[in-house]
Amino acid sequence: MLQKFLKAADTRLTLSKLGVKSVTILLVKFNIMDIEDIDNQALNNPLSKEELRKQFVEKTKELGLKHTFTFDEAWEVAQEIRKRQEFREKITDLHDQVVEEGALVGKELHDLNPTKHTFAGGCYVREIFNPANMLLVTKIHKKEHPFFLMKGKMSILTEDGVKTIEAPHHGITKPGTKRAIFTHEDCVFITVHATECTTPEEVEEEVIAKDFNDPAIALDAMQELSKALGIEVESIKDI
Repeated sequence: MLQKFLKAADTRLTLSKLGVKSVTILLVKFNIMDIEDIDNQALNNPLSKEELRKQFVEKTKELGLKHTFTFDEAWEVAQEIRKRQEFREKITDLHDQVVEEGALVGKELHDLNPTKHTFAGGCYVREIFNPANMLLVTKIHKKEHPFFLMKGKMSILTEDGVKTIEAPHHGITKPGTKRAIFTHEDCVFITVHATECTTPEEVEEEVIAKDFNDPAIALDAMQELSKALGIEVESIKDI
């Protein structure tokens, strides 16, 4: 299990077609290129960063455009988008592989990882016990919420590589998060969710996404992009 986790944790990234396309697609809003042109270029003749910079400058000057962002700002955002997409594909593949190889699911999984559910003051508190030496792949979270490691030590696969945390520790889970976790020791992990729901099943329906195409995750990504580049969310939706 640990070897599988470490293999999936190989997150060294290189420039890819996705990264180039992510920058180029920002030009669609300004009628510099259309979607078909972008697809053809990304697939058949992907540009280097400097080639894309030259195209960006030339087309901006040719059409007399004024941007709220620089090329470098757009490029950095594109690399984050690419890195996130590659990570999501990798962790989804890991999840599928673990399930295919007979990972515990359903009652067996819950018996080994017992959960306590508490509702108080408009919040749902979920406390789960994870035994040592387990590889766990979580569901996809679609709402921001705090988490707390109250006991133990675990390594978590993230977009930036493997992060090892040890109790006491707390952090924030962002929308679109799906974790691969290896427990080095027995762990107690708590999450807290603001909700008006009254049952764990209702809460899960509200805060867990079935896949990365969930509208709530897509909206959060668009808001993050709009903030970084100074573009209105509605403008991005139109692309």
